[in-house]
Amino acid sequence: MKKLSNPLYFGIMCLLLGMVSGYVSGSGDEWYQNLQKPSFNPPSYVFAPVWSILYIMMGVALGYLYNNKKKNKFLIKIFKIQLVLNLIWSPLFFYFHRIDLALIDIIMLWLFLALFIAFCFKKRETKSAWLCVPYFLWVSFAVSLNYSLYRLNIS
Repeated sequence: MKKLSNPLYFGIMCLLLGMVSGYVSGSGDEWYQNLQKPSFNPPSYVFAPVWSILYIMMGVALGYLYNNKKKNKFLIKIFKIQLVLNLIWSPLFFYFHRIDLALIDIIMLWLFLALFIAFCFKKRETKSAWLCVPYFLWVSFAVSLNYSLYRLNIS
């Protein structure tokens, strides 16, 4: 199989997957606007640019791993698991309005992402690890936001 040498290709692919997930789940605008929100809830316009940058960065991180696919098979599996968890969060939250299941999903995402970064550092894949640190920080914030939305809107 031909070696993929441009990690940006993976960045664009992750961005497109994120866009499809967001499009399929819809924005849930009316439902979301009616939720009780914590004081630290960012304005809606912040999410799209932040996620766009993060999807590109995480995809580039995956691209670096794919350039030595045989050595990084385990890391790629962990990455794929966290990516699936990432992509199903939006439908759970915005389409199905299941804040509770979205919270479980994002906690699992956080755990797999932490494992991914830790194993990247352990295997000396530091570019991939560092590229995912901002993503990890944002997901950490998103966990607290999702938890707060859950607590404020239990019915």
